[in-house]
Amino acid sequence: MNRSTPLSDQRFFASAPASVGLARDFADKTLRSWNLDALADDVRVCVSEPATNAVVHANTYGRFLVRLTVGGDHLHLEVHDDHPRRPAVRLPTHHATSGRGLHLVAALATAWGVDARHPSGKIVWSRFRLAPALWEVPC
Repeated sequence: MNRSTPLSDQRFFASAPASVGLARDFADKTLRSWNLDALADDVRVCVSEPATNAVVHANTYGRFLVRLTVGGDHLHLEVHDDHPRRPAVRLPTHHATSGRGLHLVAALATAWGVDARHPSGKIVWSRFRLAPALWEVPC
C-alpha cells in the first residue's frame, strides 16, 4: 500500500447491543486488510464509544453507520447516527459505570469532534495519524 492509494469502507449496523462488538470487528478487519494493524487496537476502542452511544441514545431508524477512510497521512473514523444530541465529555466519579469513553477517544486519537449530519443526526469522528512506517511494505 502507498499513500496514493485511496481507501474507504463503511458498514451499517443494527441499533442493538451486539452491534457494538460487530462494529469493532469491522474496524479491526478493515484495518488489518489495509495493513494498518498498528492502529487496530486504538481504533477498536475509539469506535466503541460512539457506537455504544448510537445504540443507547439514538437511532430511531434502527441503525448506525461506521466509515473508515484513509486520506493523506491520516485514518479517519466516523460513526453516523440519526440523533442530533451531541455527546458531552463528563468528569466521571470513581464509582461511575460510564462517562469515560470520550476521554479514551481524546487520549488515543490525534483529533476528534462532532459534525451535524443532514437532514438530521450527527457524525462523531476521530482521526489517527499514520506514521510513515505504517505505509512501508515489509521486505
